[in-house]
Amino acid sequence: MPRTYLAHAQATDSSSQELAAALGLPKRGPELAKLIVGRREWVSLPELGISPLNAKTDSGAWSSCLHAEAIVLSADETSVTFTTSNHFGDSIHCHSAVARIGRVKSSSGIARQRIFIQTHATVAGGFTWPILISLANRREMLCPMLLGRRALAGYFLIDPQSAHLLGRRKSLLDT
Repeated sequence: MPRTYLAHAQATDSSSQELAAALGLPKRGPELAKLIVGRREWVSLPELGISPLNAKTDSGAWSSCLHAEAIVLSADETSVTFTTSNHFGDSIHCHSAVARIGRVKSSSGIARQRIFIQTHATVAGGFTWPILISLANRREMLCPMLLGRRALAGYFLIDPQSAHLLGRRKSLLDT
């Protein structure tokens, strides 16, 4: 008979990274425990020099997306430069290797070619994991970054009633 588990909020002074290490979390696999995230979380992309970002968690989206403007793909399609901004509106110029180019269907149902990059994301509290992100103009969106289910799978569960469960924006600035 499968076991049922009850999750409840409990305040702690430990960071999410310390809790994950102490509990052996997070691990990939459907039977293993996960970190609980809210509908929005503070995220940084340290390899790109981007911190902090308010990211929307979206289990309905397959892929993750980062707001990008002035996207320039190299002639040989192996690298990309683009401009984005952090939570404070600071303009950040980025350069990254291209992981792939593929079609993405937006929430409006329109499919477009997008450039994907591979990097690491860090949430408030310190947990870091690899992530594949498409680049698109999200200027009209509330959050400049979207964490899709491909990035969330195996590591996180979403509590849609809460936001920023893993820590405050300041914790990303202190690392």
